[in-house]
Amino acid sequence: MARSTMLHVRVDDKIKTQASEALAAMGLSVSDAVRILLKRVVNDQAFPLELKVPNAQTRAAMEEARVMAKARTARFDSADALIDDLENASFGASQKARQQ
Repeated sequence: MARSTMLHVRVDDKIKTQASEALAAMGLSVSDAVRILLKRVVNDQAFPLELKVPNAQTRAAMEEARVMAKARTARFDSADALIDDLENASFGASQKARQQ
């Protein structure tokens, strides 16, 4: 068995707890997840997630989401209203594509 070393990482308590719970539901520990991450970095010689600076529209959406989460509000009054909006957006996009 290969020698191992201890790795210490500073993480917000809330994030650690939430990540631990999510990983436990997948049958993994935080240590397992870190080992998987590091193994992927070694094997792929790249970070396993695409990291980008968000554009202005994405930053605005992120801020809107933060405000909504803090105020515990939603953009839609019901799930049906959300689905209707998604269907209308999808229908509108397919209409535009057919017209071109």
